[in-house]
Amino acid sequence: MTAAIPVLRRLRPALLALCVSTVFAAPAMARGPDGIADVAEKVIDSVVNISTTQTVDAKSGEKSEGGRGATPQLPPGSPFEEFFDDFFKNKRGGDSKGGPGFAQPRKTNSLGSGFIVDSSGVVVTNNHVIADADEINVIMNDGTKIKATLIGVDKKTDLAVLKFTPPKPVTAVKFGDSGKLRLGEWVIAIGNPFSLGGSVSAGIVSAINRDINSGPYDSYIQTDAAINRGNSGGPLFNLEGEVIGVNTLIISPSGGSIGIGFAVPSKTVAVVVDQLRQFGELRRGWLGVRIQQVTDEIAESLNIKPARGALIAGIDDKGPAKPAGIEPGDVVVKFDGKDIKEPKDLSRSVADTAVGKAVDVVVIRKGQEVTKQVTLARLEEGEKPTPASAKTEVQPDKPVTQKALGLDLAGLSKDLRSRYKIKDSVKGVLVTGVDGNSDAAEKRLSAGDVIVEVAQESVANAGDVKKRVDALKKDGKKSVLLLVSNADGELRFVALSVQ
Repeated sequence: MTAAIPVLRRLRPALLALCVSTVFAAPAMARGPDGIADVAEKVIDSVVNISTTQTVDAKSGEKSEGGRGATPQLPPGSPFEEFFDDFFKNKRGGDSKGGPGFAQPRKTNSLGSGFIVDSSGVVVTNNHVIADADEINVIMNDGTKIKATLIGVDKKTDLAVLKFTPPKPVTAVKFGDSGKLRLGEWVIAIGNPFSLGGSVSAGIVSAINRDINSGPYDSYIQTDAAINRGNSGGPLFNLEGEVIGVNTLIISPSGGSIGIGFAVPSKTVAVVVDQLRQFGELRRGWLGVRIQQVTDEIAESLNIKPARGALIAGIDDKGPAKPAGIEPGDVVVKFDGKDIKEPKDLSRSVADTAVGKAVDVVVIRKGQEVTKQVTLARLEEGEKPTPASAKTEVQPDKPVTQKALGLDLAGLSKDLRSRYKIKDSVKGVLVTGVDGNSDAAEKRLSAGDVIVEVAQESVANAGDVKKRVDALKKDGKKSVLLLVSNADGELRFVALSVQ
């Protein structure tokens, strides 16, 4: 043992070197693939900074006469909102107590990111970066500043397209296919964080089709690549140097990156950009239906396994779905060749489809798949579908109350219709009371609701409801599907337990 000590002493430097090599090798591997540097070098000059100027009332923070607003109108929950608020408040100048000059209109500036998609000088960014700006400038990677004009915006996806005249040839980037992204795939974010200028960060795709309830067409790419204040509007690249998203939102209690960022996918961006360039506005498809989730209970009632699709709860009388033969109670499972797993899939697919295009819509109706062809109309801003009427006109019965499913039910007499302010167009059986411990109460049925259908069959009186429910119990059904209307005629489906 003693003889071995000199040998160990002689080996110690070599062992130490081996340990150091091992310790420092792991971080080098953690930096990601070598291709990141090549991609960054290739596309960095196509990423620009966006600078905007606004005229604001220094006292109130509201737009002054001749100006267009104090701060960008960011989407609800935008992590950049606090940054812009603080930025503008700090730039208003004057005495915070209202000293001399405090109420004078002042110019304020904000910064974001964007990227060139056409060598003629077409730039994509976020709408909230340029919202209400009096002046917009594009700042190239070499510091060149050029005035830009606004081509168009889409508030629903928070995207904007700008145009500037390049002083020298510029390189445009191309859109990739965000539909091919895989979880764990490496991506690169480039932008203008904290007004520092072109900065590169890398990470992986953490999730796809993420819905964060910020808009009707949410389908974000989630990434852990560092995205900070000022990155908004900048591109998210794949390792081919293609844009697969526009960095838009982050979740952060501090305002800095904590590894949860969201980008609008390129498959959405490309459609929006193309329409804004062509028309200066979005022309989205419109089906003219009101839809809701197919829950497990509703699926069981409709004999749909597994639960999937978008349940048609109402039809707009002026929409294209009605003449095509689509009805309340239909469940859309395929639209224009695309599988519909949930209601948002249908909303996105319809919105992305060209106005005037004839598409096949596959629905499940009473357990059978039926294909209907619909020619899409155009969704107008603020369009609200008109609820459908019951399919069968029935005469109200006398106001005799019966109980079923924890509900007190009565026919729609003239007196009850007047008492609950129910429109004449609404036909069915009135709910006059709800057992507080029932499934109906849990599903938020209340007095004044009207049952239009039970298991997709119209009901004329309280006795019809009870008979249909008793028959379903006898057949061993676990739940019953009700088509329910409110006093104004707005329809929804509710599945109640019959056990």
